[in-house]
Amino acid sequence: MRKLSAGLFITLDGVAEAPGDGDTTLEGKRGWSMPFMNDEIGMLIMGQMDANDAMLLGRKTYQEFAAFWPTMPAEDPFAQRMNGVAKYVVSTTLNKADWQNSTLIKGNVADEITKLKQQPGKNISVVGSPTLVASLLQLDLIDELQLMLCPVVLGVGKRLFKEGDPTKVLKLVDCKSFATGMMLLSYQPNK
Repeated sequence: MRKLSAGLFITLDGVAEAPGDGDTTLEGKRGWSMPFMNDEIGMLIMGQMDANDAMLLGRKTYQEFAAFWPTMPAEDPFAQRMNGVAKYVVSTTLNKADWQNSTLIKGNVADEITKLKQQPGKNISVVGSPTLVASLLQLDLIDELQLMLCPVVLGVGKRLFKEGDPTKVLKLVDCKSFATGMMLLSYQPNK
């Protein structure tokens, strides 16, 4: 069975919104992860991408990515990967998903993702999409949560977990620090 892993950049105060330059939210504070990126982290991310042959995206992240990645130079290795990989979009409001290799998931999300995990192939990654990640964690559908913790406090922005979310205990399975101050924290369900 394929595994579903979720990867997010996150601040010390739990913000998972607008970590990249291309994001359209958090005016004046977006791109907060960029000062902590380096070649080692880029290679790690590319390696994680190579371990997956499908991406699961929420509507907002999908729309941001679909507006950005197809405009990147064709020789860019990240653009090649993002544009070429199979993409599954969870949305109750979209009627179509036009970006190359995109399929819309509507209806019973848990059933559809369970079916995806049962198909042959490499693993599936949830990229960005903090609202989707939080809901998939509550449904026990995520096999590994990878948080790229950035040493910054924003004080504003959408947090991965909201006050009042149900308690969820995870176990730390790996931790890696980088010279830039960023840390990769990998968690699995505590079963």
